[in-house]
Amino acid sequence: MKIRLFAVSFALAVGGWAEPEMKTKTSEVTAVAPKDALECKIGEKSACGLPSNVVIDLGKTKVQRSDTEWKKMLTPMQFRVARQQGTEPPFQNEYWDNHADGVYFSVCSETPLFDSRDKFESGTGWPSFTKPIEKVFVGETVDSSYGMRRVEVHSNVDGAHLGHVFEDGPRAQGGLRYCINSASLRFVPQAAYEAWVAKNEGGAEKK
Repeated sequence: MKIRLFAVSFALAVGGWAEPEMKTKTSEVTAVAPKDALECKIGEKSACGLPSNVVIDLGKTKVQRSDTEWKKMLTPMQFRVARQQGTEPPFQNEYWDNHADGVYFSVCSETPLFDSRDKFESGTGWPSFTKPIEKVFVGETVDSSYGMRRVEVHSNVDGAHLGHVFEDGPRAQGGLRYCINSASLRFVPQAAYEAWVAKNEGGAEKK
């Protein structure tokens, strides 16, 4: 226990975590990776299952609420993390050890952010992913707080703080580690996600 507490404290202090070997949750042998919406032709299905133009339109949506409204829809921990850029405790959050198939949405909107197929065991105590499900949904900002230079990641749609991205992820998957707070996420099982995709495939004309 003392070793784990020391390791976690050290990781928090340096703002990152490097392990000699990081094992992904799924097999290293996969089919051709689906393309991000920004790399697709108009109307072509992108990584999240929606047509690329629908994804890009969703990425332009801006969800805005007052702090009072956010507090009504979020738990105190979710509000502190997602709206006030807080950090939840490692190994004591909802999704760090979740191995179910599905997609992680923003807790602040109907925005898919990360796919369980891109989740891996980082040993840090927070959910870790090699990439966002769609680049257009996740933004990055340089964070110089606490005397460190880190890259903060957030939802482009609703502004929720998600966590940080580091360059110590699995090399075979691009070398990035998106270290994300569970409190900023809402997990949607695969079957429910497929129903969400079917409902939203038509994009604007269905609204």
